[in-house]
Amino acid sequence: MSFPLLTVTAVVPAVGAVLTAAVPAARRTVAKWLALFFSLATLALAVLVAVRFEPGGDRYQLTESHAWIKDFGVRYELGVDGIGVALIALTAVLMPFIILAGWHDADQLETKNRRWRPTQGFFALILLVEAMVIISFEATDVFLFYVFFEAMLIPMYFLIGGFGDRAHSGADEKAAAQRSYAAVKFLLYNLAGGLIMLAAVIGLYVVAGNFSLQEIAAARADGTLDMATNTERLLFLGFFFAFAVKAPLWPLHTWLPNAMGESTAPVAVLITAVVDKVGTFAMLRFCLGLFPEASKWATPVIIVLALISIIYGALLAVGQRDIKRLIAYASISHFGFIVLGIFAMTSQGQSGATLYMVNHGISTAALMLVAGFLISRRGSRLIADYGGVQKVAPVLAGTFLIGGLATLSLPGLAPFVSEFLVLVGTFARYPVAGIIATVGIVLAALYTLVLYQRTMTGPVPEKIRAMPDLRVREVLVVAPLIVLLIGLGVYPKPLTDIVNPAVEHTMSDVKQTDPKPEVPVRDAAVEAKNGEAAK
Repeated sequence: MSFPLLTVTAVVPAVGAVLTAAVPAARRTVAKWLALFFSLATLALAVLVAVRFEPGGDRYQLTESHAWIKDFGVRYELGVDGIGVALIALTAVLMPFIILAGWHDADQLETKNRRWRPTQGFFALILLVEAMVIISFEATDVFLFYVFFEAMLIPMYFLIGGFGDRAHSGADEKAAAQRSYAAVKFLLYNLAGGLIMLAAVIGLYVVAGNFSLQEIAAARADGTLDMATNTERLLFLGFFFAFAVKAPLWPLHTWLPNAMGESTAPVAVLITAVVDKVGTFAMLRFCLGLFPEASKWATPVIIVLALISIIYGALLAVGQRDIKRLIAYASISHFGFIVLGIFAMTSQGQSGATLYMVNHGISTAALMLVAGFLISRRGSRLIADYGGVQKVAPVLAGTFLIGGLATLSLPGLAPFVSEFLVLVGTFARYPVAGIIATVGIVLAALYTLVLYQRTMTGPVPEKIRAMPDLRVREVLVVAPLIVLLIGLGVYPKPLTDIVNPAVEHTMSDVKQTDPKPEVPVRDAAVEAKNGEAAK
């Protein structure tokens, strides 16, 4: 038997979560270092997965398949394509920075009660989420994917409600109620989507007789599985609804601003840069892979929803007074671009959407983590409480600016490449949608530059004068993310080489080809006349 690399990549952070949770109460520093060690070990394994993956090889590689629940045709079946490799790498890269950024986030909850170990619990839950997200990117059995798609909600619920942001809101009953509300809203929205998806998963089994993504796709291709049109559309809607909640896509997005606003900055990054990517990834792998005809049938409506997300999220970001909620609404706008690229049904659009998932994760992590460092110093999320920060903390202001410029997709930074490809792919098939989507770029520049101007420039308020600049640990968190933003912005080829073959397979699933550019046909008689005149 070959080495089960994919299983080990998912199991290592799970083992790390168990060991971190078991650290004695008096040794919370040991728990922190243990969590960091296991996140780095997972990163090493993710790099090995990327190295062993052959972009020109089979669609799904490093595969594993074992019987799990034989009576129902459920298998423990794993495999990765280029899109999965890219998102596993994103998850593994971000996790050490999330842990470093949250190094002291649970310290404020420490008590003399030895049974309550918040530091150990906080980092154990983060590692547990990492394990579940990674195996979601690896699963090629629909039921296996569903189990972890839903299971990750539990640790996220406790991270939002139990370890929420106290730097701004405090520890009183009202603040605790707000954190509890945000956690419950997150859970209920995603559970509702999951329950509808469960009905669709059961329906898929009734129709196909198994849960294997590869077997179902092969049966669809050779004609041995022929779904009725209405059946396929209903199953598609069940899957898509759950993924649209997770994404989040308008109008199923309202849980995100609450969840990100009441979470600590590292947990907010975990939500939008890691967990939410499972939704958009699943649209590519499961919606388009299992239900190609229904995907094309639903495309016009989904494109409209994506455009609403882009404009609506950006407009609400412009009007925000809360830094974290502004970043949350900006993320809703960015997820609209991702969904637009997926359902533009062009290779440029889908490649851009996949790159957007990666680049948005990095840029949002950089911006949100620096915002978290800023908020922890002032104790407020309100934009009006800041000003002149660049005069007293230039490194903090500079990194905040780079994160903001990446968010508005400045050329030379990674998100520009992905946004450009999404727009090119959309213009090729839906030019009106492409024109509308470009409004989101203008609005992104507006909310980003206004945020920077109001927080970092102008007179220095009294409470800002003593604000310290970034510390060594904080620089170690932000600097590598900025290097990635610049590196992938200047030279994205290593990522596109991995992603493009997977996109070609997805385009083949839905039987779509890129539209040919419209070249004006020149009249032969006119050409001949022009030729004679030239002589």
